[in-house]
Amino acid sequence: MKRKIKYVNEPMPVVYEVINDFLPPPEQLAMKEESVKVTLSLSKQSMEFLKNAASKNHSHYQTMIRKLVDYYVAHYKNA
Repeated sequence: MKRKIKYVNEPMPVVYEVINDFLPPPEQLAMKEESVKVTLSLSKQSMEFLKNAASKNHSHYQTMIRKLVDYYVAHYKNA
């Protein structure tokens, strides 16, 4: 059984907060990063893990490897 909604004619308090624009401009989104093709040998166990994780997340394992290397570089680049 659905409950009926009881509407009241009371003013609602206006509560809002201005959020600074944090998104990059479209020009930066459309740019492709320069990439280099490499041949990489990984263990069978690593490939199975990456392929399963990519499948569960509806992604590609190559993208996951690229992001993993990018995170590693970003972390140690400033160290």
